[in-house]
Amino acid sequence: MIHAKIVSFTDRGANTAARAAAVLADAHVERYARTVDLSLRYTSLSRFAQQAMVDCDLIVFVGAAGIAVRAVAPYLAGKAFDPAVVVIDEAGRFVISLLSGHLGGANALTQRLADGLGAEAVITTATDGRGVFAADTWAAAHGCTVADPDKIKHVSGALLRGEMVGLRSAFPVDGRLPARLDLNAPAESGICIGYDTAAQPFAHTLHLVPRIVHLGLGCRKGTPVERIEAAVRAVLRQAGVPVQALCAAASIDVKRDEPGLLLFCARHGLPFDTFSAARLAEAGEGFTSSGFVQQTVGVDNVCERAAVVSAGGGRLLCRKTAMDGVTAALAEAPWRVRFDE
Repeated sequence: MIHAKIVSFTDRGANTAARAAAVLADAHVERYARTVDLSLRYTSLSRFAQQAMVDCDLIVFVGAAGIAVRAVAPYLAGKAFDPAVVVIDEAGRFVISLLSGHLGGANALTQRLADGLGAEAVITTATDGRGVFAADTWAAAHGCTVADPDKIKHVSGALLRGEMVGLRSAFPVDGRLPARLDLNAPAESGICIGYDTAAQPFAHTLHLVPRIVHLGLGCRKGTPVERIEAAVRAVLRQAGVPVQALCAAASIDVKRDEPGLLLFCARHGLPFDTFSAARLAEAGEGFTSSGFVQQTVGVDNVCERAAVVSAGGGRLLCRKTAMDGVTAALAEAPWRVRFDE
């Protein structure tokens, strides 16, 4: 769910902000009407922006674009980290994608808000303006992490110049490729989709990592987060999977309140799912079996089964790795590269 904050500065702007919030009805929206709510009148806009840049997926300023620019400028961290920032004029006639148009989704949110308000969307990114494929937009829409955002400019620049851009994928590719993308032709700039972020098939290689790997975990009670972190890093190295590919962690339900597991997931922004022993047992056969684990928690294996169940029955990428009282395993959810959707 999108976490958004909308700030307005006039009574008319507050009305527009309320309309914008209604358009984002499926998001968690907080509104800050600085003229309507007297408790906000003398609060620091800079402090508001600083906190929102960390906490939010979307910040909407209802007012002048200059106010938004000055408010967020000191806290910009880079296109891989900044949230979407959108500006709406107080009358609700224009919606401007100001920051993080592709990776943060500001362009798509701008269009959604404009459609809902009956306003005109103002989107200035070159690839959108010319109808050219944008790798970072595609990545965000298809659950991929951009491992090296600095390479986006090479791929986008080549496409804007009309040059061919290479595409290499460790996963099956469905649909017609976007214009000027080629799976076979040599190219100076290209996109590599997969887990191997060290591969350099092009002089300028943009790596897109699908976030489809589920982490299964088990540990002794009271295991510190540092040991959990070390075990996870070990299983990732063993499987040749970057941490960016992780999308969820899972364990047995008796570990739902285990502090080290909860802290690890919080640090990495991973949802933490737990399953009963009976549910884990339903994953079938072929897992690394332990009589001790069976006697202790009622199922012969926790980490492998939890990873597979969390991945919706996906395949094991790495079996149980044990280290300092922690067990970890990886499973991959089914996924394909899809275009023309």
